[in-house]
Amino acid sequence: MNLHPNLRHSLLASALLLAGGLATAAEPPATTKDLQHAKTYTISSPPAEPLHLDPPKLPDLSGYTAEAVQKKIDRSRKGKVSVRRMLQEQNLKEFIGGDNKGAEWVKRQHGIPQAIFVDNGHVDFVELSKQVPKQYLRETAPGVYLARLPIVVGEKGVLEINGKVKELRLSEESGSFLVNDGKLFVTDTRVIGWREQANGPATFRKPDEFRPFLLSWGGTETYIVNSTMANFGYAKSKSYGVSISQYTPNMVKQMGRGEPTGWIIGSEFADMWYGFYCYETQDFVIKDSTYRDNIVYGIDPHDRSHRLIIAGNTVFGTKKKHGIIVSREVNDSWIFNNKSYDNKLSGVVIDRNSVNNLIAYNEIYRNHTDGITLYESGNNLIWGNKVINNRRHGIRVRNSVNIRLYENVAMANGLVGVYGHIKDLSNTDRDIALDPFDAEVSLIIVGGELSANGSAPLSIDAPLSVELYKVAMLAPTKSSGLSLNGVLGDRQAEILDLLVRQQKPVLIDPVETQAEMID
Repeated sequence: MNLHPNLRHSLLASALLLAGGLATAAEPPATTKDLQHAKTYTISSPPAEPLHLDPPKLPDLSGYTAEAVQKKIDRSRKGKVSVRRMLQEQNLKEFIGGDNKGAEWVKRQHGIPQAIFVDNGHVDFVELSKQVPKQYLRETAPGVYLARLPIVVGEKGVLEINGKVKELRLSEESGSFLVNDGKLFVTDTRVIGWREQANGPATFRKPDEFRPFLLSWGGTETYIVNSTMANFGYAKSKSYGVSISQYTPNMVKQMGRGEPTGWIIGSEFADMWYGFYCYETQDFVIKDSTYRDNIVYGIDPHDRSHRLIIAGNTVFGTKKKHGIIVSREVNDSWIFNNKSYDNKLSGVVIDRNSVNNLIAYNEIYRNHTDGITLYESGNNLIWGNKVINNRRHGIRVRNSVNIRLYENVAMANGLVGVYGHIKDLSNTDRDIALDPFDAEVSLIIVGGELSANGSAPLSIDAPLSVELYKVAMLAPTKSSGLSLNGVLGDRQAEILDLLVRQQKPVLIDPVETQAEMID
């Protein structure tokens, strides 16, 4: 990948000599309704200096350690443990409130639903087990515990599940789950969904079948360190697997709870409906963890979360959708040094008005659609990623402006190395009213390599503007040679002359026709 510049350009020149025409388009031609095509484009060479960027400054991760988590545990005040009814508990309204939601737990508990509560101070899980009747929580083998009721950490509670617990099993049949409304520390242990009838893990069977889960509410802190969580979650709100979620706006106002936060460090998540989900969460850190063989998503931060750090993780084998996705105003966050591969759809997705994010130094390969996908999300920086051997496009940008692609390698992808396009989504099921966007695309591509991709190195339809500089495009896979698609194909000779022979920046800008100016 690190070819000498002279070798790059000699290889590229050889490829150009072979060119006998344009490669076929990577996508079906867009209709007039889909695209507002400019009639003509100008090709020029602006000064290179404005395109220069220093490598991005990454967050310092040195403070996010197991030792730092231990220092956060306040054991000075002994908490209280009780078993009481789930009814009228604010932090359980999502599961026991109106619309007959409580019927699930009446059925599973064979009576009025109850839960185990931790309130007003610190409780060690082993000590908790000694204060609860054995029919609700018992040690089945040394260090192995089976919980048959939900466990709730109250607003002023602190629950610590540590290495003294080899494994905590949450009973599927009895409807056990974890809710954190205070502070939860899970360290050096395993917490899994458990199917008592099978005497084994509650492996996924169907989307609407209850499985245990973990939910942390607004104002909480959740820390999961050097632990395994598995066999969690199903297709019901707040019950996805490991979820960090704000209360509803009315409850936020009533309870005065801020945004939740926490850290996940060095842990593993497997066979979850969602490996990780968050909603209106701030400053959450997911570091050096593994998300494997989860059902819908690996890591899925959502609505209005911000300043998230997703770094050093390995995400693979997601069965239905993407490895890592941030969606709907997930802003000002960092996704770097991750590996995302062999996921059913894309490796990394930035979606639905998520802006000011950095996606850097990730290795994204063998995903079953695109490597990196940006949908309706402008003002993002994509830096130094290796996007290799994905089945469709390496980097796909839809309806997004001011996308800066610096020093990325997009190699051996099935279709286009970098594909930019616009699309009319008015007839889709996406919530356009809540997520307005402009059907426009603009890109700055500086440095890096677009090599050996199946259809073309680069294809852009109807851009507001495109700027290219020092982009190496090598080793075309088609016998016709190296070709550019979309509007770039019409002006390919000029573009490559500036970019390759003269080694100058290229600016592609639309020009209004006389008819458009009259309109």
